[in-house]
Amino acid sequence: MSAARRVFALSLLSRGVLAGLYPGLSTDNHTCALQPQVLSCSEEAQPGLVDTCCVETFGGLVLQTQFWNTYTGLETEGQLLPKDSWTIHGLWPDFCNSSYTQYCDLSRQYDPAPYPTTTDGTPNGTVVEPWTGVPISDFIEPFGKYDLLAYMRKFWIGLAQDSQILWAHEFSKHATCYSTFDIECYGPTYVEHEEIVDFFTTAASYFQNLPTWGWLSAGGIRPSNTSYYSLEDIQTALSSGYGSLPYVGCSGPRYNATEAGAGSDDTGYTVLSEMWYYHHVYGAVQRGQALRVDASVTGGSVTSCATTPGAIRYYERTAGSHA
Repeated sequence: MSAARRVFALSLLSRGVLAGLYPGLSTDNHTCALQPQVLSCSEEAQPGLVDTCCVETFGGLVLQTQFWNTYTGLETEGQLLPKDSWTIHGLWPDFCNSSYTQYCDLSRQYDPAPYPTTTDGTPNGTVVEPWTGVPISDFIEPFGKYDLLAYMRKFWIGLAQDSQILWAHEFSKHATCYSTFDIECYGPTYVEHEEIVDFFTTAASYFQNLPTWGWLSAGGIRPSNTSYYSLEDIQTALSSGYGSLPYVGCSGPRYNATEAGAGSDDTGYTVLSEMWYYHHVYGAVQRGQALRVDASVTGGSVTSCATTPGAIRYYERTAGSHA
């Protein structure tokens, strides 16, 4: 370990920056090659039984989330959507009962526009102060990960906000709530912001293996401003590709508020817009070895969409909004 790195690590400790999810977590090397690759949310994935840096023990139900937007709102600034692809929204760490926490380490809060504005979403929670420093993309460049930045700029796109604000939000709100992204896990040679690069690389890697556009297209479900689709067909196409049932999210008007659905008791939404792919992971999230599980794994809802046949729209991208 170089003298400069030793000084940096000691300075972090003296400032109380190392705020791991588990008190007393050591900054000694965490040799995960020696740790059995325990599955998250299993009985063995508990602090005290495994190294929490090597097995995800905090946010063990991992959701790779994607959006389908038809515009960015920043087209004039060159922020465009990718052709024939959904976009990354995040990689979320839910508890194994599908509840979750957020903004778990305020010493790593880089979100210029925190939402919610407190750690628990209530007025009595700890205030999450907006970040006023440099964009989070500036933390990636010193590592020379220009290919990662290019990929994020293409596929991780904000809506009505600069994409880097979305990136900062996703890291600060969610990445700090994984045990395997704790700073202590990077050992005595930790380089500042190393875990940020690691998280963005991991999120991009999960996204690459989940081609929502392709799976829907293979099932005959393609963006159209004139076609109507059924939730059952959407779920069948996705389950065929994914091997499990993801959460299908819709926005727009509720079906019973539309002309076609007047008088119906179907209160589901009618515009396809979001997917959540659920996983349990073997070892650390960064390993990318995951077990795909149904969105119903904890007994919750698997959709917010209308269930009436032919009730769902999957709109084309707005002209000039995609690359």
